[in-house]
Amino acid sequence: MTASAPERQGQMDAFRGDRVYLGADHARNERRTWLVAGICVLTLAAQIGGGLVFNSMALIANGVHMAAHVAALVVAAGAYRMARRYAQDPRFSFGTGKLGYLAGFANAAVLAISAVLVAIESGHRVLSPSPVAYDGALALAGLALAINLVCMWLLRPVHRHAHDRDGDLNLSAAHLHLAGDAAVSALAIVGLGLGRAFGWPWADSLAGLAGAVLLAHFAWRLMTRTGAVLLDVNPSPDLTAEVRRRMEAEGERLLDLHLWRLGPGHHAAIVVVEAQSPLPAEAYRARLAGLPGLSHVTVETRQAR
Repeated sequence: MTASAPERQGQMDAFRGDRVYLGADHARNERRTWLVAGICVLTLAAQIGGGLVFNSMALIANGVHMAAHVAALVVAAGAYRMARRYAQDPRFSFGTGKLGYLAGFANAAVLAISAVLVAIESGHRVLSPSPVAYDGALALAGLALAINLVCMWLLRPVHRHAHDRDGDLNLSAAHLHLAGDAAVSALAIVGLGLGRAFGWPWADSLAGLAGAVLLAHFAWRLMTRTGAVLLDVNPSPDLTAEVRRRMEAEGERLLDLHLWRLGPGHHAAIVVVEAQSPLPAEAYRARLAGLPGLSHVTVETRQAR
């Protein structure tokens, strides 16, 4: 049986009035990302300068990563701004909530490139170690670690979104960059300390190499999480199961179900329901009312043959 045009119109759920699918802490995260970016610019200058002055590969490695880190923070902050600015632009069919995931994927690529660069230079220094000014390098590495920890605290997530374990991956990407930089700083301190205590000039370079491996791991984790969102991988098996349970509550058959993420804490669903005497689409949408994390629903009904 083919539905008439008015019936087909009734089967389709309109977009939300505001079409804004941004995270609950969008404005707060944007402000803090810009703030941390400014702090990291100052730290970058200190690390690169100190690494050159004290001839420390660990500090230079940390500075190289920090340069990529500053770029990542600017990208993250810019994504927040663009998502907010174009949130109600009709050209974006499902809003701008995914801009943050696109920025997160780009930042994962930047993190991976910085890991490769640090690994190459560290490997060269392991094979050809050179003297290091340990006292100055240790002081600067300790300061960098302290700054990274402060920045991590500033960018800590505040809210957890229902049925969305990943939350705001744009913020997570920035936070992961900070965590990677803090880990590299800690490794630099260990390498410099061993070199100073035992006269091992290669320990500093090995610390840089270990930091590169850690950065590569962080980059892979971030790339897989953001890539899954961009490719519309099912974000929540639990939410999918709950939608199915509610749609089939009175003996209906769910023919099709698509669930994808629109933004932090926001999901969309398309459902196709079959029944001997199907109810109006509005009745099926009502079954999903109040389901946390579900912000947009399209319902199609079919009569069983």
